[in-house]
Amino acid sequence: MSKAAAYQLRLPRSIKDAVARWAERDGISMNQFMATAVAEKLSVLETIDFFEDRSKRADYQTFERVMGRKGGMPPIEGDELE
Repeated sequence: MSKAAAYQLRLPRSIKDAVARWAERDGISMNQFMATAVAEKLSVLETIDFFEDRSKRADYQTFERVMGRKGGMPPIEGDELE
């Protein structure tokens, strides 16, 4: 892990109290709870960026050709198109 950086954070009392409750319930510090929450949010944002970038490079003609080809196995139960 890289060197930690301190950052003062002001929270509404209700959010601070909820963080304290959940951190205690999970058996971790409030700092660890908030660091994990920020990491989870960043992961979501990075994933969105990744898929937005990938969608810009999509080849829809090839996709349609591959999806429309004959043969293969029928969809596994639960994978059918509705």
